[in-house]
Amino acid sequence: MSPAVVQHSHRPTSKVANKPFKSKHATKGALRNAAKGKVAGQEKGQRRTPHQHVMSKFDRRNQAKQRQLAKRKEHIEETAIFSGRDGAPRIVAVVPLCPDSDPSFAIKQLTQSVDIEAEIEDRPFRVSVDRFKQKLQYVPLKRDLTSVLDGTRVADFVVVMLSADEEVDPLGELMLRSLESQGLSTLVTVVQGMDKLEQAKQKQQVLNSLKSYITHFHPDQDKLYVLDNRQDCSHLMRSLCSTTPKGVRWRDERSWMLADEVQFPTPESTVITGVVRGKGLNADRLVQLGDLGTYQIEKIVAAPLPKKRKKGDEMPVDEEQPEVVLGTPTEDQDDLADLAPDAAMDGDDEMGDGTESVAPSSKKGVLLDDHHYFSDDDREDITAKPKRVPKGTSSYQAAWFLGDDVSDSGSDMEDFEMQDEPEREEARPEDGLEGYAPNEQEPTEGAPSEYPQSEMFVDLDDDEDAQQLEAYRKKRKTDEVQDDREFPDEIELPANVIARERLARYRGLKSLRTSEWVEDEDRAHEPEDWRRLLKISDYQGSRSRFAREALVGGVAPGTRVHVYLRGVPASFEKTYSPDRPVTLVSLLRHEQKKTVVNYIINLSADFPRSIKAKEELVVQCGPRRFAINPIFSQPGNTPNDVHKFCRYLHPGQSAVVSFMGPVTWGAVPVLFFERTVPGTEDAGQEADGQPDIGLTLVATGTALPPSTSRVIAKRVILTGHPYHIHKKIVTVRYMFFNREDVEWFKALPLWTKRGRSGYIKESLGTHGYFKATFDGRINPQDAIGVSLYKRVWPRNARPLDGPLLDAQAGQAASDDMMIG
Repeated sequence: MSPAVVQHSHRPTSKVANKPFKSKHATKGALRNAAKGKVAGQEKGQRRTPHQHVMSKFDRRNQAKQRQLAKRKEHIEETAIFSGRDGAPRIVAVVPLCPDSDPSFAIKQLTQSVDIEAEIEDRPFRVSVDRFKQKLQYVPLKRDLTSVLDGTRVADFVVVMLSADEEVDPLGELMLRSLESQGLSTLVTVVQGMDKLEQAKQKQQVLNSLKSYITHFHPDQDKLYVLDNRQDCSHLMRSLCSTTPKGVRWRDERSWMLADEVQFPTPESTVITGVVRGKGLNADRLVQLGDLGTYQIEKIVAAPLPKKRKKGDEMPVDEEQPEVVLGTPTEDQDDLADLAPDAAMDGDDEMGDGTESVAPSSKKGVLLDDHHYFSDDDREDITAKPKRVPKGTSSYQAAWFLGDDVSDSGSDMEDFEMQDEPEREEARPEDGLEGYAPNEQEPTEGAPSEYPQSEMFVDLDDDEDAQQLEAYRKKRKTDEVQDDREFPDEIELPANVIARERLARYRGLKSLRTSEWVEDEDRAHEPEDWRRLLKISDYQGSRSRFAREALVGGVAPGTRVHVYLRGVPASFEKTYSPDRPVTLVSLLRHEQKKTVVNYIINLSADFPRSIKAKEELVVQCGPRRFAINPIFSQPGNTPNDVHKFCRYLHPGQSAVVSFMGPVTWGAVPVLFFERTVPGTEDAGQEADGQPDIGLTLVATGTALPPSTSRVIAKRVILTGHPYHIHKKIVTVRYMFFNREDVEWFKALPLWTKRGRSGYIKESLGTHGYFKATFDGRINPQDAIGVSLYKRVWPRNARPLDGPLLDAQAGQAASDDMMIG
């Protein structure tokens, strides 16, 4: 038969897809998945916010025009004080950085470039520039750091002078760095002595070198004006008369003025004449007069300049014309008291008589966080009836005898008092043989040892223990600064010092950041006027309120006035010199009151050495200067407001400086100076080999919110050496040197430099050895430490007496440099 015929058929080439089932009752999740993020009713490509809208060409032009009008209005408001016939002059301070720089020559060249013949004076004077319809007030400054800082503080433009012949000496560099840190308005650089160079190539090289020098401090100085070039001077005059000064923020929040004239009509009052700048001058606020201090305003009187007639002669001022009083103090005038009255302090005094209770002597242990451990662990009364126990029974075993089933007959019984010999507490069964002294009995069968017999603890004699301690500490002998870097906060107690007495004010903290600090323990040691200091609960709110208060009222800026001050000392009249600028700065409300002032300090990495805490520094914050002995603490915010005290501030580090002084509202720049005696080891030489001038700008910073609740805790670390190690149980020595100290500090947690933590278990012997348990096996090379803390209090600031730098010292340093 033939094979069956198999029929073959192809599969269909087109696939029919039936419509999917559509439910009329779809769930919300199904609808959300089907929408794939699309929102119903929203037009495709629609922007939600106004910034996302695509504006038309007309809208873009309108918006640009509005910005231009707003900017022009702001410019008019900033320059309105200089406009008009009675407008305020633009203050131009001229600073000589080199020994051969002459401010009078620079002012003469600038005025002659616009065809003005004016008499050059050594004191601040005015020049009217008719070409630009502006008035300039030049302040020629001498090479005196105090005068330079005071003059540039109130200047709209600061002109620094460089020399083509001589380099900037240490005094000039100190002035330049101080100006940079104090806060500058608009800086201009001029060069003197370029006409002495004959070759054009040499002139260009000198200009490039000077430009490189000034841009190192101020990178925005892309133009150097040559005083010997009339065209450069003319361009500089145009800039001085047309440029809007940048201003200084902390200065513009207050009212300030540069004294044109100082009069002493009566011994009780002093008259300062000048133009009000910044905010309005309020007679109720106190004013800071240079470095003399803070004073009250008696009255403010108008002092317009004499006007000229059309023919050119001056119209004399009518002496009989009554004075126009622009402001007088009210009942809201600030007083000069810097501390709260005694009555306010009495309310917070717990004892009611100005004294504080001292910690009771019944405490048996160190304070850890907010609790004295072991103080409540009352042992059995010493007068209790002795317990009858078999001979040889230890204190641990005697605690388990009830005394009911023990026969009284027999010589194997003895009287045992639990507290008869507290200094000879015997070891417990789990302690092993290491807890026994050589003269004590061997363990019984019920007390098996964990340690081998070869590791039995032996209490050394005094001489041998002292020799081993000296050899151990001799390996770590370094200088004080290097020791603070390698072993911060570590101290070594002598063997004959009792730690519980030497560290009586110290306490323990489980966590420096979160543990509660009990302030009642420190009441007996706080400064005398601590409770009379100003306490600020809401710093930001208070600062905003007092800053807004200065925006309204007072004598309008741009008005020339006579300010009558009361209480200025008579010595000011004797020391006043017209060639030194006198500044008057109005203080905000409460800025004369004393509190705990905190400044951030940034020590330059170029500074050659470390600064020790409580070392005297000269600090300038805004218009005031102080001599302080600051304490340093770590910056940052902690939940318990406790910050660790720093013994040293090393180069390149930052810290918080604290002392008791007047309040300063706002983030005001701070300068830190250090006075040195030339020729001493501290003075030495500058980094470039130049001689020391007696004053160094060591650091800069910014004012922080003051706070009396900021706790600065000084930490000390007692370290010990692991003597015997058996698993997690370690015998430690050289931390304490008697048994009582171990019992006193027994509650403190132990730690090692490699991260282990533990606790003191029991004291061993009489030389301060103790047994500790850790959370793991420790390394024999590890160091065991315990941290103790006590609160340190800031010291009072003292007003600076005399200039920052003696002019003779600075001149002597410059002469030495020129001779060398």
